[in-house]
Formats: sequence, structure tokens, C-alpha cells
Amino acid sequence: MKTTRRKFISTTIAGGLAAAVLPLSSCGAEAQTKSSFTDLKSRYAKLDEILKTPVLKTQLFTAPVIIETLELLRFENSFLCRVRSKDGAVGISVGHSDLSSLFPVFLKKLQPFFIGQDARELDLILEKVYIYGFNFRYNGITLGLPLATIEFAILDMLGHIADKPVGELIGEIHNPEVAVYVATEFREKPLEEHFDLIKKAVAEYDTNALKIKIGYQYSSTTDIHYGGIPGKSEKLIPLLRQNYGDKMALYADSNGYYSVNEAIQIGKLLEEYKYRYFEEPVMYDHFEEIKEVADALTIPIANGEQDQSFVHFRWAIANDGLDIVQPDIYYFGGMIRAIKVALMADAFGKTIVPHMSGGGLGFLYNYILVSVLPNAGEHHEFKGLDTSVIFECPTSPLKIKAGKIKVPTGPGMGVIIDPDFIKKHQVLKM
Repeated sequence: MKTTRRKFISTTIAGGLAAAVLPLSSCGAEAQTKSSFTDLKSRYAKLDEILKTPVLKTQLFTAPVIIETLELLRFENSFLCRVRSKDGAVGISVGHSDLSSLFPVFLKKLQPFFIGQDARELDLILEKVYIYGFNFRYNGITLGLPLATIEFAILDMLGHIADKPVGELIGEIHNPEVAVYVATEFREKPLEEHFDLIKKAVAEYDTNALKIKIGYQYSSTTDIHYGGIPGKSEKLIPLLRQNYGDKMALYADSNGYYSVNEAIQIGKLLEEYKYRYFEEPVMYDHFEEIKEVADALTIPIANGEQDQSFVHFRWAIANDGLDIVQPDIYYFGGMIRAIKVALMADAFGKTIVPHMSGGGLGFLYNYILVSVLPNAGEHHEFKGLDTSVIFECPTSPLKIKAGKIKVPTGPGMGVIIDPDFIKKHQVLKM
């Protein structure tokens, strides 16, 4: 059980099982502190080794793949990234809609660095681009989102060169099909309307897993005094379990709404009604508070969709501050960086359930990532398949069947974007 595991790890960090029974003398306290420091240092060292290990299988490419052009194309609020090698290989990706605000970062801060680089060194490129032009000053979604768009295009190009799906370039296929949960919103609605909207969303798809929003977020209103509907979440949590029974996998996300004490209180209610995990119980970057909540509860705690730093995940994993890591592959800067977080988590028995943002082909990229994760969670985010992108997928219908989506097996990202759709887009220049 999680409580047993937490007690064991906290005891180990505090000085080991033997040190835990020493008398409380100054000598004993000193030994505990020294042992605690040594143990934590070794945990960090293990994580650092994972971060240093390349992900891309460079042995699949016997000759350099020099990037000759890297373009960002736009049609209204649709963005495409197109990369071309000196040998004429092409890769293309669909960008996040937030590029409407961030395209200057793509063109000024990232594009120049990639031109002339050998794409086989993608791991190193993704590391060094944060230093180029002091880009680390833009760390976060500002840098991560356009960087991910570039990485997806390069991986698509490399997949076509190697005649392999992207998953086989960056890992082994553990999950050829990905089980999904229906992600719902509606937190600002009154209880009855919220409940009805959830039921309609679940009824639309062939799945038995659901994630709900609890608490409230100010982001949807300009009313600075509005704090949501008091007591609504406390009623919704048992209502859904009573309606769907034990066969439905239920998850809950508060998007950082609660204080520590409130999160612990609502977390105990989630435990009572057998929810599978509690996402972002307090503000995402309050790491010590997240750990405090995690230590007080048995329900697994998930966090990380807003994080863009390896250092943050490193601390949370080494200090047993959460149970499920959730990097967003757009926000975090792509699949390779997200895989490294997954492998760090796996080294300490933790799970990854990557967050999925954006329209376009975000769902496709997310499921390709999940397909190679050895420690992927049971269900993964599904927000529908609606997209303005016109494409074909020869190797998968990309539909939910028996709660799962088949991951494409064609080369690159496994899809063919309609050439006429691409032609509508114009190359952006500064």
C-alpha cells in the first residue's frame, strides 16, 4: 500500500531502518542527518544518470541528417512546422494554437539554432537550445511549446528516413493500444447541470473511465469575488460513484484550487469513493505542499502538467513528493524530454500519465508518446478527436473501441496530412 511505501521511504531518508531506532542523542541525530543526506544524494545521482542518457536511437541512421530548412507555416489560427534535410527528407508537424502568441519565439529564438544541425543529435540539440541566446530566460510554455512543435517535425522526418514509426525511434512499443478516460470540464456549472453534462460526455464514447474537475478556477470569470459553488464538489464526488458504480475508473483534478488542509479533506472523500488519483491538489509549483498532501493521503497524487523544468520533477521524485508525473509534451518541449521524466519516475516506481493540451493532432502525439512508456498509467487523457487538420491515417482508425485507441504504426507520425491543406498555409518570416 502507498502508506506503507511512504513510511518506508521517509524512514530511509531520515536515516535508514537501523538509524531510526537509535536513541535521540546528539550523536544519533547527527547520524540520521548524515545518512539522510547520503541517501538523498544517491537518489539524485540515479536521476541525473537518466537525464544524461540519450533517448533517440542514433544507430538507426548511418549518415548525417543535416537540417537545411525549418519553417513555420500559418493559415488563420492553424500552424504547421516543416523541416527538410540537405538530402531532401521532409517532416511535418501540427503546432499548438497558442503559437498565435508565441510564433516570434519560434522564429527568433529557436529556428536559427536548428539550421545546419545533425538531427541525429536531437537529444543534445534539445539540451543546448536552452543555452543558445540565453533561451533559459524564456523557460516554460513560452519556449517549450514552439520547441515541441519543432521536435515533432524532426521526429516525423527521421521516422520516414528510417521507415519506422516515431515510437520505435525513441523507445520500445509497450502499449500498441492506449486506454483513455473522458476528460470533462464544467466546474463552473451548478451541480445538476454539471452532472448531466458529464453523463452526456461519457455516453458519447465507448470507455469506462472518467476525469472530473473539482473545486473552482478563477480563469473563467472576471468576477474577482466569485469562488465557485460552496459544497458542490463534495456532492459531485459521491454522486458519480453512485451513478456509475465500481466498474467506472474515476479521476479528479482541482487545478491547484485547494489549500493543503482543504486538499487533504477533499482527498479523503476521494479515497472513500475509490477515485484512482487526485491531480494538482494544490498549486502546481508548491512542491513541499504537494508532498504534504501526498504524505497525508493514500490516494495517488498527480502533478506536472504546468512544469517545464527537469529540476522540479527531479526534486519531486527524489523526495517522494508525488506518485504520478504528468508532463505535457507541448508545454514541456516534446517527446524526448517527457520520456526522460517518465524514466526518472519509473526508476522509483512511479507512474506517468502525460497531460494533453491543444487541438490539431495533439491527441496523436500524446498517444504515440504513451505507446513507448514502460510505466504508463491505466488510462490517458481524451478530449475528443475533433480537429481542423485534414489528414489520413492508413494504419489506425483513431477511434475509441472498447475503451482504447490503436496507435498508428506507419513511418514517422503515421499520418498523411492533405497536401491541399498544407498549401493553404504560408511561411512565416520575421
